[in-house]
Amino acid sequence: MRAEKVNTNNATYQKFEVLKSNRNKRHKYREFLVEGVRNINAAISNGWNIKSLLYSDEKDLSDWAKKVIYTNPTKVNYELTDILMDNLSGKEESSEIMAIIGMREDNLEDLVLSDNPLLALFDRPSNKGNLGTVIRSCDALGVECLIITGHAVDLYDPEVVVASMGSFFNMKVIRAPENKMVLDFINSMKKTYPTFQAIGTTAHKEHAIYDLELSGPLMFMIGNETDGLSYMFADFCDVLATIPMAESSYATSFNVGCAATVMFYEAKRQRYLYFGE
Repeated sequence: MRAEKVNTNNATYQKFEVLKSNRNKRHKYREFLVEGVRNINAAISNGWNIKSLLYSDEKDLSDWAKKVIYTNPTKVNYELTDILMDNLSGKEESSEIMAIIGMREDNLEDLVLSDNPLLALFDRPSNKGNLGTVIRSCDALGVECLIITGHAVDLYDPEVVVASMGSFFNMKVIRAPENKMVLDFINSMKKTYPTFQAIGTTAHKEHAIYDLELSGPLMFMIGNETDGLSYMFADFCDVLATIPMAESSYATSFNVGCAATVMFYEAKRQRYLYFGE
């Protein structure tokens, strides 16, 4: 392991800044910047490629930080001044360590699924916090893969990672910019799993979520925060599901993160009743 000192706002430090703030540069380098104990621990435990670690050369590091530095085989680490660490951090009190992590490939064909898969699709998510929340709910409730479609917020944006509370690194999340890629995948799932369902979500009064059979193989298709599910995906669904509101409610729908969580929970509940999953 080689350690390189960074004491000024030089080209090396500027790369750290663009990994944090510039979507195009992140994907050019195929790297992203992560901070926080929970996220870094989750990345390590799930086998993500930790390329470099950043830490202060002016502070005494905790035992946890020292262990992370000395047990992860990075090519080069960077020792920054406190000021540079503070400027780079997204927190009021900067983290002890930040990590530069390699992105993973997006490939639906390589998915390894269970005999009774529960999947989700998020169509053109436009809010970073919502995407992170949906990833966290997927992880918590047994969704095996989340597919992101169309022109969406950047999956590797630091705000998405932070909002996931570490679940980002424990989830299979695949970006599918072309709708045909998704439709072909659903058709292949129906061939592999004859009872597979594509269930669209909508705020309009359709089939109540608790009246649907959700114990078998299925994919929830969740719409964009503003526009909902695209017409193409909605037409492709086997059924459209809604979460009924109380009769006295002024609210007509949930935030997309809340709605997704309710849908996933109902599927998990039914599977537990039928199979003890």
